[in-house]
Amino acid sequence: MTTFFYIAIYVALAVFLAACAVRVVSYARAPIHLRWELYPVPHDDPALVKHGGSYFEVTDWWKFPLHVNHLGDLKVMVPEILLLRGLKKFNPVLWYSSFPFHFGLYLLIGSIAMVFVHALLPTAAVASWIVMTATVLRDLILITAVLGSALSILGAIGLLVRRFTHPKLRNYTTPADIFNLIFFIVAFGFLWAGYFLRQPSQAGPLAIAHGLLHFDRTVPVSILLAVGLGLSAVLLAYIPLTHMSHFIAKYFTYHSVRWDDEPNRPGSKIAVKIAEYLTYRPTWSAAHVGADGSKTWVEVVSSAPPNLLKKEKRS
Repeated sequence: MTTFFYIAIYVALAVFLAACAVRVVSYARAPIHLRWELYPVPHDDPALVKHGGSYFEVTDWWKFPLHVNHLGDLKVMVPEILLLRGLKKFNPVLWYSSFPFHFGLYLLIGSIAMVFVHALLPTAAVASWIVMTATVLRDLILITAVLGSALSILGAIGLLVRRFTHPKLRNYTTPADIFNLIFFIVAFGFLWAGYFLRQPSQAGPLAIAHGLLHFDRTVPVSILLAVGLGLSAVLLAYIPLTHMSHFIAKYFTYHSVRWDDEPNRPGSKIAVKIAEYLTYRPTWSAAHVGADGSKTWVEVVSSAPPNLLKKEKRS
């Protein structure tokens, strides 16, 4: 049983990493999106960002290289990722459920990372600072794991209630949305039960992580905790295969759409890509566009719409 349990976790982790990599590559290779062109863009010169400007204000800006202020991006992205600042501003009611759910996940991710760091520390007689580090990590792991799973469960329940009761959310709630939230509640619920109801002789997260790293099949894992960890592993592999992979898409949405202000200079990568896109033969169901797959983008945008041509002939 322990062997199967270990293999299941390794496979789930491999699926998660592979699926995330596929998502990243697919987004990175996607055609250039229509820019928002909304300023200020946080990675511009702080002096320009301060009053809502852009590098277009600089005289002869096209003669100078574009400098990107990555610190400005971080000042916006970190609060947005950790605190969901945009959601709190524009939909504060939903934020009260969404924030604990997501922040709980962040705490769990941190807890898992610390578990494996702890498992890598030497167990033999070592320097006092390593012993102190192991002790601090053990306490932090317990706090973040318990608090993180509790917040995520409460947040998921809150989001589930909102989807069932709020008219605007209920209108476009799909069975998959309900299933995903229930999946989180059940998986983390089993983790809670497995951790707190296990016998003293049965392994906790630290011992299990050590067993995973060294493939120690003698580690005694309780059935309840094994189910919780197994469900969590399946959930981990499942997330990037669904729309919950928005944690990857969000990066590209910000940097490739919302904040993309790279100038289209002659011979640039943008110019080369656009020249390629103009040779595509789009197919749209909207008849007035005339994009039936037989004409290139250049032909579509440089010719009159079919409906207009018909009107002209009638007149």
